[in-house]
Amino acid sequence: MTLQTNLNHIESAAQLSQVIANEENVMVCCGRMGPMCIPVYAEMEELESEYKNVKFYDMLFDSPEAGIIRNAPMCRGFMGLPFNVYYKNGEMVKATSSIQSRDKIIAILDDKFGK
Repeated sequence: MTLQTNLNHIESAAQLSQVIANEENVMVCCGRMGPMCIPVYAEMEELESEYKNVKFYDMLFDSPEAGIIRNAPMCRGFMGLPFNVYYKNGEMVKATSSIQSRDKIIAILDDKFGK
């Protein structure tokens, strides 16, 4: 099952591992089709054209496969959805939870990946 967004979808832990192994800069929004997540998906969809050096994906939070993100050390203690994770050269370098404004996402993208 995938989310109803225009982002690329990650459906399994194996696929996530492959993506982060093959792509230098990756942002994954792990969430649901709900009020805290939909605005983040929308911002990511817009930012795709501005950040050609970053690959943007979504992943269904309730999938057992999303445990790879839900149980990540950087996500420990998160209470709100979505879980937004950023990978650089195969390593998680930043994680945030709950709704994120465009400015917050851009600040992280610029800090971790450049433009």
